[in-house]
Amino acid sequence: MTAIKHALQRDIFTPNDERLLSIVNVCKAGKKKKNCFLCATVTTERPVQVRVVKVKKSDKGDFYKRQMAWELRDLAEVDAKDASKENPEFDLHFEKVYRWVASSTTEKNSFISCIWKLNQRYLRKKVEFVNVSSQLLEESVPSGESQSVAGGDEDALDDYQELNAREEQDIESMMEVCDYAISNAEAFAEKLSRELQVLDGANIQSIMASEKQVNILMQLLDEALSEVDTIEGKLSSYEEMLQSVKEQMDQISQSNRLIHISNTNNGKLLNEIQFLVNYMDLSKGHIRALQDGDLSSPKGIEACINASEALLQCMNVALRPGHDNLMAVKQQQHLFADLRDTFARRLTNHLNNVFVHQGHDQSSTLSQHMAELTLPKHSPLHRDLLRYAKLMEWLKNTQREKYEGLSRTYVDYMTRLYEREIKDFFEVAKIKMAGTTKEGRSNKFATLPRKESALKQDTESLHGSSGKLTGSTSSLNKLAVQGSNSRRSQSSSLLDMGNMSASDLDVADRTKFDKIFEQVLIELEPLCLAEQDFISKFFKLQQHPILAQGELEETDGGLSRQPIPGEHRHSVTSNEKDLVRSMMNKIFHSIETELNSLIALGDKIDSFHSLYMLVKMSHHVWTAQNVDPASYLSTTLGNVLVTVKRNFDKCISGQMRQMEEVKISKKSKVGILSFVTRFEEFAELAETIFRNAERRGDLDKAYVKLIKAVFVNVEKVAIESQKTPRDVVMMENFHHIFSTLSHLKISCLETERREAKHKYTDHLQSYVINSLGQPLEKLNHFFEGVEARVAQGIREEEVSYQLAFNKQELRKVIKEYPGKEVKKGLDNLYKKVDKHLCEEESLLQVVWHSMQDEFIRQYKHFEGLIGRCYPGSGITMEFTIGDMLEYFSSIAQSH
Repeated sequence: MTAIKHALQRDIFTPNDERLLSIVNVCKAGKKKKNCFLCATVTTERPVQVRVVKVKKSDKGDFYKRQMAWELRDLAEVDAKDASKENPEFDLHFEKVYRWVASSTTEKNSFISCIWKLNQRYLRKKVEFVNVSSQLLEESVPSGESQSVAGGDEDALDDYQELNAREEQDIESMMEVCDYAISNAEAFAEKLSRELQVLDGANIQSIMASEKQVNILMQLLDEALSEVDTIEGKLSSYEEMLQSVKEQMDQISQSNRLIHISNTNNGKLLNEIQFLVNYMDLSKGHIRALQDGDLSSPKGIEACINASEALLQCMNVALRPGHDNLMAVKQQQHLFADLRDTFARRLTNHLNNVFVHQGHDQSSTLSQHMAELTLPKHSPLHRDLLRYAKLMEWLKNTQREKYEGLSRTYVDYMTRLYEREIKDFFEVAKIKMAGTTKEGRSNKFATLPRKESALKQDTESLHGSSGKLTGSTSSLNKLAVQGSNSRRSQSSSLLDMGNMSASDLDVADRTKFDKIFEQVLIELEPLCLAEQDFISKFFKLQQHPILAQGELEETDGGLSRQPIPGEHRHSVTSNEKDLVRSMMNKIFHSIETELNSLIALGDKIDSFHSLYMLVKMSHHVWTAQNVDPASYLSTTLGNVLVTVKRNFDKCISGQMRQMEEVKISKKSKVGILSFVTRFEEFAELAETIFRNAERRGDLDKAYVKLIKAVFVNVEKVAIESQKTPRDVVMMENFHHIFSTLSHLKISCLETERREAKHKYTDHLQSYVINSLGQPLEKLNHFFEGVEARVAQGIREEEVSYQLAFNKQELRKVIKEYPGKEVKKGLDNLYKKVDKHLCEEESLLQVVWHSMQDEFIRQYKHFEGLIGRCYPGSGITMEFTIGDMLEYFSSIAQSH
């Protein structure tokens, strides 16, 4: 082991200026035995660094290499496993625990002992040694060790230590002084002994010479002790004096603290008094205003508003804890409550009187407005009452019961006022509406006393309603009714829901009705809007959803809630919106009934009016919903619109029912059916009314229903017709339908327009073919037989050999149709067609021209058969195509 130690010192530690103090051969516990050495080393330079170094033999085994090193100051614990028994295992606790097995217990104990000594000498933080025998650990380190420098005690840790460079230099210097030291060691030792004796003698003489000085030093020490005692006495007296001063300062400090507390309490008390005086003191002027202020003049109202706000602020002040126990505070609160109750009674009585007084003044102007079909404006009443809006808000916040009582009083009074105004207004509207059927037609109604009487009775028995509607009165273009007087005489009104016919209802009457209905809506709209806006402002309620976030905005038309100066903004609650709607429903409860009655009257006079009313009402409902979909006006008009739409649907159903119930004469030709004419009138009027209307979709749906019913019933009448051929009925009516749809250009009926054209064309062709078979009947039968033989397989050139179809038979048939006879037959055909067709549609020339084309086609077909089946026979018809054209032309001109 010594040789290994020398080798490690020489090869590894000396180059690093380190000295090897102890070594142990170990291997890791629990693993294959890969031996290595743990070395305890110190550095040769100061400050001394103590390390534990792991050294391992190289893989080739010819030299050692340094593998890992730990600073001894990082070692926390050394665990020898067992202190009583020999055990080669031990643990070193650095940043982690390293478990080792030594080659022998002796090496292990020697290494642990070295580690303990190094720890005692160089480290302040002591390492903990566990399970280590006390014999290995020295109780203390000799004083000489702690004072030695770089190599003094290291020799005691091991038997042999090399000299360091300094030690070698010192020895060499001493040896140079005595050159003979090596050759004559005894002489050198004697010299050293003599020099040592000389030094000892000098030391003794020096000690004896310094005795006097020592005595003097001792005397000085005694004097210093005496002075110390004196100083200690003075310090004690000073301390007593300072103790008295300290007690006096403590008393002064306590006094100052009490003075500070007193000042603080006085300041807080002053703040409390100032708070109560500032926030719970009502001026005499405000008290006078609340008790005796004039509530009829603008200045008096303003003074009352300021006083009420000051009173409310005093009553709502947030008192601090304990304030409510003060007698002065209780007295002030009692005073405030008395003032509140007194002013609330005065305000309630005054506003009740204002409601009654303003109502009497308002009712005096009713007759003038009713004559002009206008409703009285309540803006003066609203303007006068809005001066009290802030007082109403104060009453709402302080005396809720009185506020609600005033609300009920206002609603009751205004309900009676508006009910009277609205009833009179609608009575005038009904009279004017009924007058549209009388003006300009007194001669017609002179013969209809029963109808006029019935209309008057209907006018007196019906009531209507109103809603919020906007828009301008639209003028209807004059409706052009096409057709002759005979056509109009054959068709009754499509919308004859009462006792009047279409001839009695002209465009001027309908336009006037439209203007009257629009005027009613225009008058009702601002009435409801103004009242609802007034209610929200006067009673401090909100009804506009757009204001739900507490913002007040202005919109065009003045329909939004305007801010009142000094108004307290508050969030909108559903209860407040419901309250506005409830008040409006009570005040205007008669509007919906009256308006429904007016609508019923208009529909009774002429169900065409439902078209006008649907367009007008839809537009106004749409406008009202854009302003506020939840408002009273929007809701009411929406309900009325349902009634109007129901009347419109009933009108469409009535037309369809009339189509199904139509009866045709068995003795006269059918012509254009009455419901086809009525559909044309309906479509022309509807297109004029619904131009740019919001409810265009409703009209399109009605169109689809009506046109399907027209198609079905035209075919039904055509089948049932006995006087007029089916093809003629279909041809004429579908031609009329096609012309109407082409003229009106109704986009939703484009498919039906094409279908009508197709039906008209098919039945025209069918009628022409069926009619042309009669003038050349025998010739048609002959060539039908020829075509039948060819179809049976006989060759065309062999048909002439058939007995019934030889050349002689062909000439005999052709001779029966000379040109004169053909012209006569065509003339008879023209007369027959003329009897079938009606004059209104003017299809005679169209049919005649189609017959000419069909006749020429048959003529060419006959010539072709003659050329193919009778080649070389020289047989030709008795007339030519030119003759035919002349026949058709002359016949058409002669008639």
